[in-house]
Amino acid sequence: MTSKPDLDGAYGLKTPEDSLRLYRDWAETYDETFAKEHAYIMHQHVARAYVNAGGFQPVLDVGAGTGLCGQALRDRGLDHVDATDISPDMLAVAKAKGIYHTLFEGDILAGLEVEAGIYSGITSSGTFTHGHVGPEAIDELIRLVRRGGWISISINSGHFASHGFEAKFASLGDIITDLEFRELPIYATNGSGEHAQDTGLVTLFRKA
Repeated sequence: MTSKPDLDGAYGLKTPEDSLRLYRDWAETYDETFAKEHAYIMHQHVARAYVNAGGFQPVLDVGAGTGLCGQALRDRGLDHVDATDISPDMLAVAKAKGIYHTLFEGDILAGLEVEAGIYSGITSSGTFTHGHVGPEAIDELIRLVRRGGWISISINSGHFASHGFEAKFASLGDIITDLEFRELPIYATNGSGEHAQDTGLVTLFRKA
């Protein structure tokens, strides 16, 4: 595993400890050296899908990082958005922006210390991807939202089937409803690097 603070380093993560180290070193420059440099837009897709579906607040932004998706939700009229992330350093950057109502550290894979059904919806952009969070965390997302609540997350298209996401959604049955997938670019057309053409599945569903 490399701790180099760049996209290749992020795709090489193996453990929560790896994530903490990488994002500790990357937090202060993340918006410039990742989001701006690579023309990252997936957070916009995720927020747009949530709002267009009629998603309510309060919303929990999972893997909130420096607040890119939270800002996109705020720009679309939602003002009660909470944030959670495994990295306190990334959350510190997000907090300084004044985007979120409440911010708290948490590992979605280990389960969050949050009451079941407390949120009207959940968003997550860039968390369900290489080296980060796998399909086992979907159950925790569902636990956190109330019945009828929308969940809008991005999943890296390259490992949707091979990393078990396809099988996970097939197994959920009537636990969720209104499931849809939209394959969209992770980066704008002016993005750079070997991952510039990567796509993600904006995955939208409701808790039944």
